[in-house]
Amino acid sequence: MDNSGNTLVGLIAGAAIGVALGVLFAPDKGEVTRKKLAEEAEAARANLSETASDLKERVEDALSSESETLENRMERLLSDVSYKADDVISALEKKLAELKARNKKLQKS
Repeated sequence: MDNSGNTLVGLIAGAAIGVALGVLFAPDKGEVTRKKLAEEAEAARANLSETASDLKERVEDALSSESETLENRMERLLSDVSYKADDVISALEKKLAELKARNKKLQKS
């Protein structure tokens, strides 16, 4: 995202420098120069708008990707916890069966 910010600043600075040089070296009349400046400003605005839109899409994609990654991690964690809970339940059931068997032996003795 830092590169996009630098690109945006570069575009704005380039547009400003271009406008300033255009005004300084303009061979045309003021009216023609103003029209050209308006056209250039519109082009710069459109370019800036496109760059901002592109930046917004990249940020949304990055956030979406991170969200999906987090969801995947949560699913894996819940799955792991579920398997571990099953293992614990199985171990407890086994231990309970052993205790019941011991208890039966003790009651017969």
